[in-house]
Amino acid sequence: MRTQQFHKFWLKITAIVIGSFGPVFFLGTMASTLEPARLTLDLLSWPIDGVTTYASPDTRFLSALTGGFLVGWGVMTWCLSSWVYEKAPEPVRKTVLISLMCWFVLDSSGSIASGNPSNAFFNILVLLLAVGPLWRPAKD
Repeated sequence: MRTQQFHKFWLKITAIVIGSFGPVFFLGTMASTLEPARLTLDLLSWPIDGVTTYASPDTRFLSALTGGFLVGWGVMTWCLSSWVYEKAPEPVRKTVLISLMCWFVLDSSGSIASGNPSNAFFNILVLLLAVGPLWRPAKD
């Protein structure tokens, strides 16, 4: 299904996929709630071995920034689907795709460069879920 209505629906799924990581990383900012973020990073840097910690205040700060950016990006995608898509469906679709591809390339390259190539594999799964049917233009 590649109708404009289905694309508009899928953009909301994309927004949830993107934005859902934000609260997890926000929780990593406080010692009492950091375990979901620590476990997420441990999973993404496979294998789960407990080596990943949130002991450094710098890590918690970076987690705050990451959480904020991800929630903002997710909300922006949701708003594009709600307020702009019907006026400019193809530019919205392309904008979201380009933003996802930029994230994928930079995040995956950085993961590999930092010694966490397993995250690039997880990124492929997230990318496929976030893009879904948006890869191709909707049929009129």
